[in-house]
Amino acid sequence: MDRLLLAWYDREGRDLPWRRTRDPYAILVSEVMLQQTQASRVVPRFERWLARWPSAEALADASRADVIREWQGLGYNRRAVSLHEAARRIAAGGWPADLTELPGVGPYTAAAVQCFAWGEPVLPVDTNVRRVQERTGHAFTPECGQALMDLGARVCLARVPRCGECPLAADCPSRDRRYEPERRQSRFEGSFRQRRAAVLRRVAESPRPLAELDGEAVAALSRDGLVEVDDGLVALPG
Repeated sequence: MDRLLLAWYDREGRDLPWRRTRDPYAILVSEVMLQQTQASRVVPRFERWLARWPSAEALADASRADVIREWQGLGYNRRAVSLHEAARRIAAGGWPADLTELPGVGPYTAAAVQCFAWGEPVLPVDTNVRRVQERTGHAFTPECGQALMDLGARVCLARVPRCGECPLAADCPSRDRRYEPERRQSRFEGSFRQRRAAVLRRVAESPRPLAELDGEAVAALSRDGLVEVDDGLVALPG
């Protein structure tokens, strides 16, 4: 199956900017951005981010306020704070042997950096990779990482897989099966996440009096290190 999958990927694989580099910092940035965000939305933001902060050292020297402003629109803004702190630790002491020691880096992100940047024999298993593994029952090698992600994102879909387009269909025990819908993420519209985002967007424009803002959202943003409250004024961290 590996050979068939890799041949398909050579023909059909997406041309994404983070696939053209072995720089661990660039790959870390891409993986953090891709958490909860579609690749098509990430591409222009990734390129802009790397143009502004091309290395961990450059990002480490940035202010947290600038990092948060640059992240606006990607959602889940706590990721920006974690990435900034990770860059500061890397700049100060290099890359740790255990990447999960870095803020915001879990086992999947650590494996992605190890595999895609350093060529280590570890397969990063995200939702798409796990789905293809479970349906085929095959143990893919780490060389198949990017191909598995594309296959899961574009062909081996969660509910109605496109088996007619799949290079693995002939030997797949799950061919032509249909699946129950997975639990969907709660709606953004009207949610507390939306309230937080609205407050952060206003504060990113300029400091605001606490009395003008959603106090509950401000408190949550403050706990996450996204805003600071001083003498009744809410602002981005310095």
